[in-house]
Parts: sequence; C-alpha cells; structure tokens
Amino acid sequence: MDKGMRAEVADSWHRSAAAGVPADEMTAPITLDGGALHSARAEHRLARVFPILDDVLGQAARDCDAVMAVADDAGQLLWVCGSSTALRRTESIGFVEGSNWDERLAGTNAPGLALRLDQPSSVVRSEHFRHAVRPWSCAAAPIHDPTSSQLLGVLDITGGDEIVVPQTMALIRATVRLAETELARDRLVSEPPASPGRPTVTIEALGRNDALLTVDDDHGHTGRMRLSPRHSELILLLASTPRGLSGDELSVLLYEDEGGSSTLRAELNRLRHMLGDTFFASRPYRLVSDVGGDWLAVEALLASGDVAGALRAFRGPLLPRSTAPGVVRLREALTEQMRAAILHAGQPDLMSAWTRSAWGSDDYEMWTRQRDLLPPGSPMWALAAGQLARLDNELMGTPTR
Repeated sequence: MDKGMRAEVADSWHRSAAAGVPADEMTAPITLDGGALHSARAEHRLARVFPILDDVLGQAARDCDAVMAVADDAGQLLWVCGSSTALRRTESIGFVEGSNWDERLAGTNAPGLALRLDQPSSVVRSEHFRHAVRPWSCAAAPIHDPTSSQLLGVLDITGGDEIVVPQTMALIRATVRLAETELARDRLVSEPPASPGRPTVTIEALGRNDALLTVDDDHGHTGRMRLSPRHSELILLLASTPRGLSGDELSVLLYEDEGGSSTLRAELNRLRHMLGDTFFASRPYRLVSDVGGDWLAVEALLASGDVAGALRAFRGPLLPRSTAPGVVRLREALTEQMRAAILHAGQPDLMSAWTRSAWGSDDYEMWTRQRDLLPPGSPMWALAAGQLARLDNELMGTPTR
C-alpha cells in the first residue's frame, strides 16, 4: 500500500481486504439480474428523477467518453449509461447494471466510498483496490431524500484522469441538487396541506444527536426547529410518556446522578417558552398535542409485522450519544426489538441491510445467520464469511491480513 495514500482510501483498502475481496478479481459481482433488476429500478424513488440525471450528467459523460451510473443505497448499479466505447470498456471490469460496488464486494471505488462516508468522494487510478479497475478514475456523490435525509443512492461518473477535477465534482453535486429539488417538489404535490385541527408535534430522533422538531398549530401553521441535546432528551422522554412526568421522575430518567434537579427546572422552562402553552403543560410535565416520532413509527411497523418497512424507517439508534438513563433504555429496547425482528424474519436481504449499517457492521450473530442462509456461491456469502473472519481475528487480538 502506498504510504502517501489518503486516509479514507487506506481505510477502504483495509475494509476491502478484511471482506476477502481478491485484488486480482476482474469483475464486480452481480447481485441483481433479470426480473430482480427490472423490479428494483421500477420501485426505486430515483426512477422518478433518472431522466434529469441522464439529461445533465449522462449527456456530459457521453460527451467526454465516460460512463454515468446510479446506484441504490446497497451499492447496486441500477442504471449505467455513456458512450458506446466507454460502456464496452467498463463491461470488462463488471461495471454494468445489476453489479454491486459496495467496497466490501468490489473493493475500493468512488460509489462505494461515497455510500459508506455519505459524502462526495473520488478515487483515482491506483487508489482502486482491484488491479482491473486501476486504469479508471471515478467521482461520486450521495443522493438523499430531501424530507427525511434518508440515503437513497449515489450518482457516479467513471472515465479517465479528466474525470477527477473540481469541475466534475461540482457538476455531480449540482445534478444531485437538481434531483433532490425535484423529489421535494413531488412530495409537496403529493401531500395536501394540513387542515386545521389538533396541534401536532413530530420528532425525528433516529440516528441524530439533536432532535428535529416539527410543530403544527391548530390553524395549519408549521415550523421546524433543531433542539439542543438536552432538550432533545426531554422531548423524547415526554413524547414516550403521554400521561406526563413529574420533575422527580424526569430527573431520574435524565441524569446519571442526583445533581441535576435545579438545572432541570431551568431547561424545562426554556423548553416551555420555546414551544408555548399550545404544546406544553406542567403538573405533570407533558406534551398537550398529538405526538408523532420516527421511532414510534418504527415501533408501529414492527408491531404490524412489517419488518422491511421498519428497517427502511430505522435511520439509526435513538439519540446515539445520549447517556440519559431513560433515553438509553428506550434506545436499547428499540434497537434490540429491530434486531430481533430481522433475525426472526430470516431474510438475507434484511440481514444484509442491517450489517451494512454502522450499528450492525460488527453484529456477529447477524453475520452468522446471513452466511448460513445464503448459498456458498453467492457473493454475499463470501462477504459474510470475510466479515466473520475479521471479527474472529479482532476478538482474538490477531490483526486481519
């Protein structure tokens, strides 16, 4: 490995090696083919904006003898377009529709890196892990749902050295913004304006260290605010206890020791001032409105048996950095409920989605079940076996080679 290699690329090389990717493998594995590929494209939200992506970046790729690709959040290429000569050349490395460019399956590459880091990324020639890909350079950027910030996929352009220049990345990012703007416009058209009724509070706290609060008063006026970490904990505990909580109960749920009661009173006063009497009451402290939360939606989906829907809605552990005892209890309960439902469902694709996440990447039992359910010839079987070998080595204190 080159000692001057960028840190994020070096880390990707280690992940690729730990997953058992052969550096001399010619092509990336196909994980979607035939009808599965057709269905995945038809059902994906990016199908709505693919014409925009193709018109802007696809045309630019064709003009400079390169290839544009759109992958889903699993790294599977749903669309690949470009000049005919470039398409023929990229076929030789398996850069085709239905192939999977997750770095743990295809080695270090820009789409895989952009998905894992959730930020624009580029990989130049020799930075690729696999030898066959080193004649190429690529740049990619993630695409998000404009409302929920959920990662939908990645937009990539692959070609020669001229690809990895600031102008190309600027064009990719501008194209992503166009697509996200169109997705936001679709959402506004499809969702009718709120009608007057009871005031509502909606809280987004999954995978976030500071909750995002949306309030809608009884006249249809809405507002959004980002809460401080402490107010995020308070609103979460109150939303999870509709009957309300006394100051003493909140203190026990909020603080690891008994020294925070005076601070708590001040924090509650600030929160009440921020929300107003329309949404907040005391004696006991409670939210006097209809309350919705992204974690509550996950719980409801699990209760209805929709494990796949719950996993799509689960954007990460609840307020992951919080050490408040009550929040820790809620976070651990929901994460374990989600995990147990996936194991019980026995579906490798759900297990794969879990282990691709930051919170599930070291889940030994999930990797084991996933490996045992897959046929040995599957590229996902090789990935699971490689990850189990990595975890075994780490548990034994032996570095992965």
